Amino acid sequence: MSSNESSENPSRAQHITTKTGRILRVTEEQIMAAQQAKAAVQPGFDPARRADVLFRVRRAEGHELSSWWFIGAFLATSGVVIALLSWVPGGA
Repeated sequence: MSSNESSENPSRAQHITTKTGRILRVTEEQIMAAQQAKAAVQPGFDPARRADVLFRVRRAEGHELSSWWFIGAFLATSGVVIALLSWVPGGA
């Protein structure tokens, strides 16, 4: 059988793109199993949604805060501290 001919029972595979841009090849059986599993799972208590949690942020999948923000904040804070300390009399 050549690659252009179809078999008697073709598995219909679909291409699904996730939120992060990954392309997955899934069959209808996998989709049905995922839907059944999702229907069976009941959402539970999410600790990130508590009223007393002020600064916790739930971000989208694949979105992470860059470490360069922390490096820049450290450098800016250090610069401000050095600038303020330069105004203190009696320094070197």
